[in-house]
Amino acid sequence: MKLTDRLLKIASLVDEGKKIADIGTDHGYIPVYLLNNNKIDYAILADVNKGPLENAKKEVRHNKLDDKVDLRLGSGLEVLNQNEVDEVIIAGMGGILISELLEAKKSVSQTVEKLILQPMQAQNELRKYLYNNGYEILNEVLVKEDFRIYEIIVAKYTGKNTEVSDDIYYEIGSKLIENNDKLLNEFINKKINSYEGIISKLEGKNGSSIEAKRNSTINTIKKLKGLI
Repeated sequence: MKLTDRLLKIASLVDEGKKIADIGTDHGYIPVYLLNNNKIDYAILADVNKGPLENAKKEVRHNKLDDKVDLRLGSGLEVLNQNEVDEVIIAGMGGILISELLEAKKSVSQTVEKLILQPMQAQNELRKYLYNNGYEILNEVLVKEDFRIYEIIVAKYTGKNTEVSDDIYYEIGSKLIENNDKLLNEFINKKINSYEGIISKLEGKNGSSIEAKRNSTINTIKKLKGLI
């Protein structure tokens, strides 16, 4: 089994010897990889759907790891009890859904040592939730797979909200800038191209709401260019 670059990067963020939960595990590739490489000794594999969990069960059995995993059917962190695991992975979901899963089981999300989150969209909404609900973003990394750049956020609950000096840091994580991530400029340029596409679609259209959208988008592009 060979992990994709995205999954490999997520796996690299797990600390050695920790008990983990992989929420929305699908085929269970990340925990199986970590167990096979002796980076961890135990994992809970959870999914809200029976089909993916059955796929994970087959992968576990194929790798003879039955005694090192617990497979659970259920939604998000609801399948976990407090202090059962040290680190939680939630990958491949939307940022708003990830926020809702964290909110739904605070006894888990606020007590684990680390949350490894990989939102597929609405990344800005996830950052906003984390910053305004007592979570500290410990690290952020980018990973490129095919033509897409994925964002991975590592967070931990501290109880202290984080003041953000500008809304642009919901769009581009400040840790990416601090770390001078090697994909940062390419990532920002992709964002700029996307926003320029929005402006193109607004050409020839009139109205106060259209003008407000145009001005807001132009302002965002200026801020993004200032980060390069």
